[in-house]
Amino acid sequence: MTLIRKSTLAFLLVGFFMFGCALKKMIKMSKQQQVTVTPNPVEVHGDSVAFDISAVLPIKMLKKNKIYTLNTGYKYGDQKMDLQDIEFKSTDYPNAKTEQPADKKHYAFFYKPEIGNGDIVVTGTASNMTKTKSKSTEDLPIGKGIIRTSRLVKDIYYIAYADHGYNNKEELMPVVVNFYFEQGRSQLRSSEMKGTNGKNLDAFIVGKNVTRTVNIVGSHSPEGSESANTKLADDRAKVIEKYYKERMKHFNKKGAADSIQFVTKGIVHDWEPFRQLLDSQNVLTPEQKSEVLGIINSGGSFTDKEAQLSKLPYYKKSLLEKLYPKLRKARTEILVVKPKKSDVELGALAKAIGEGTLNPDTLNEQELAYAATLTPSLQEKESIYKALTKKSDSWVAHNNLGATYLEMAKREPDLSNRAKLVDMAKASLDIAVKRKDNAESHNNLAVVYLMKNMRAEALGEINKGQAMEANDDLKKGMNGVRGCLEIKEGKYDAAVQSLSKSHETADVLYDLALANLLKKDFAAAKSGLATVTTAAPNDAWGFYLTAVTAARMQDEGTLTSNLKKAVSLDKSLVEKAMNDLEFMNYWNSDNFKASLK
Repeated sequence: MTLIRKSTLAFLLVGFFMFGCALKKMIKMSKQQQVTVTPNPVEVHGDSVAFDISAVLPIKMLKKNKIYTLNTGYKYGDQKMDLQDIEFKSTDYPNAKTEQPADKKHYAFFYKPEIGNGDIVVTGTASNMTKTKSKSTEDLPIGKGIIRTSRLVKDIYYIAYADHGYNNKEELMPVVVNFYFEQGRSQLRSSEMKGTNGKNLDAFIVGKNVTRTVNIVGSHSPEGSESANTKLADDRAKVIEKYYKERMKHFNKKGAADSIQFVTKGIVHDWEPFRQLLDSQNVLTPEQKSEVLGIINSGGSFTDKEAQLSKLPYYKKSLLEKLYPKLRKARTEILVVKPKKSDVELGALAKAIGEGTLNPDTLNEQELAYAATLTPSLQEKESIYKALTKKSDSWVAHNNLGATYLEMAKREPDLSNRAKLVDMAKASLDIAVKRKDNAESHNNLAVVYLMKNMRAEALGEINKGQAMEANDDLKKGMNGVRGCLEIKEGKYDAAVQSLSKSHETADVLYDLALANLLKKDFAAAKSGLATVTTAAPNDAWGFYLTAVTAARMQDEGTLTSNLKKAVSLDKSLVEKAMNDLEFMNYWNSDNFKASLK
């Protein structure tokens, strides 16, 4: 019994020794393992840090009935984030004595700003199949992290105001005065000059009306005594032109007459004035109108048609006596400048309305909406648009009030106040969409969600806005907002497409260059950033991103010259550059160090 127990114990000790020896050998040989991270340093795109780890073990390292595990993680400060392990089981690699065991895995984890610049690390662990016994290596850094260049995107807050509908340009409105003549004559009768038409013309001339053009059209009736005289219509127009000028001279308006363009013409052998007259008068029955139109719309000469009309039983009493006299006239159309309040007057009145010291009915909706655009004060805009929402409750009023709150939020440094303004904007914009579904409000709601860092909701609103009718300016604006969001989503090809169709502002061009850089089109990024730094020479970020681009292109001269310019504009970029893994290969360069001084 004693011999048997001693032999068993000896066997166990030998087995334990051999087991421990095998694990030690595996750990010792692990120094020859090849573990690589791609890319290295790792990068954040969208909200994800994604990379691949490839592991190759040396021949004969993986022993029979053993497991070798690479425990992977991301280590930052005194914190460590565990990632998926890579496990090599000897049963999966029967040829480990002659072939190198290899494996590759894809990794991705959610990015958080606090994880900073850490390391991708692995710990090698050799164990038996049941993992009851094991030996491990120290943590081995295999990859740097994290490049955060994609986070340098600039938010594009394009804010869309709805059209106010007011025309502040000079507008001409027609004032019409008709003078009538006796059959076959072009002399202006005393009764016309002293009657209603003459008095109306005198009143207009005396009034403070700015006149640009006077169009005078003479016409004749169809019967023979009128139509035979082809000069009659033209003469009637010229008679009124002469009379108009004489009345202006009479009222001491001769100088004003010199600035007026008089255009006269006569309508001869044309049935169109008669057609229009028939349509506006009830002298004839519908059947008679149809009969008359049948004649004048048929073939034949002007005189032939008139001869047919003269044979109608109702010709004398209805046509000749009641309708034809209305065609013997000179139609005087005076194009006068429409009276409008000046911008200064509109601004003052709107301000008073916004303050509640003036009746809102002093201005109409379009005037009030236009007046809000005249003031640079966002507080005044707010009060005017508030008054407009009470006056009209239209989608335009609510959208523009919401847009004003977004403008305020853009300029507000206090985060708490900024959040309140964004919420106020959303409330107004939600009302605007209920009043009328419109592209401007959906764009502005996208900006609301962008300010709240709610990208999915922002993209949803942009999708709605871009599916609707919009003017070119709004379309370009929405493309800018979309491109910014697409960079944040890591969709760089889409971002380039969107931003290329946006407004060419400095921020849009910067984001376009950034998108090209992130999609590794370095030539396009470099060219775009040259435009950005020219357009915005006081913006440090354009120069900083140019330095990043140069680092990726291995152009140290361009890197250092632009980095020097960037830090001269913004001293906080010194510390950023010293920790930015984009410049890792240049940290020890004297030129790099000099550019930060």
